[in-house]
Amino acid sequence: MRELIATGHFKPGDRLIERELCETFDVGRTSVREALRQLEAEGLIRTEPHRGPIVTKVSFAEAQQLYQLRALLEGFCGAEFAAKGTDEEHKRLFAACEAFAAAAEGKAPTEQLVARKAEFYRCLIAGARNIYVEDMLTSLHNRVSMLRATTMTQPHRLPKSVEEIRDITKAICARDAEWARRASITHVEESSKIALQLLSDAEVA
Repeated sequence: MRELIATGHFKPGDRLIERELCETFDVGRTSVREALRQLEAEGLIRTEPHRGPIVTKVSFAEAQQLYQLRALLEGFCGAEFAAKGTDEEHKRLFAACEAFAAAAEGKAPTEQLVARKAEFYRCLIAGARNIYVEDMLTSLHNRVSMLRATTMTQPHRLPKSVEEIRDITKAICARDAEWARRASITHVEESSKIALQLLSDAEVA
């Protein structure tokens, strides 16, 4: 369910009907309700009176705050990874980077792009070796995941995203903490420009 929200199958404002979810995933109502409670705790859905669970809509102001915090934390991860990362961790990060690049250049489906990008972030966050930052960033990524699929499919954004991800990887593998910090922040800021513009346009409309 989280993946379907992240890839835009379930869109902000969509109702999540228990009976349909049970049929889709071939599970019982207890499992569906537990999953819905978890997603609500993560901020991906909310329960409205007389409507039940719906996919959360992220406002412009909320997204702005999320991206600001994400930039700070990912900048920290980039710098820490550059300072502490092992050769094996560098290899995993490079592999995740190139897997995302291959998916992008091969015009892979949106869900595959999102999955490859998520794997890169997992490697980046793990390399910082800070469990509290990992918890916070995981929560932030869950909340902005529904925007990621939209931003990546905007004209000209995907090649730039690949370029930025490769810059982060190069900086970390070069063990240049300041370069890695700046590259990580730049990537979030560039993504946020598109997401915030889309949200602004939607709110005006």
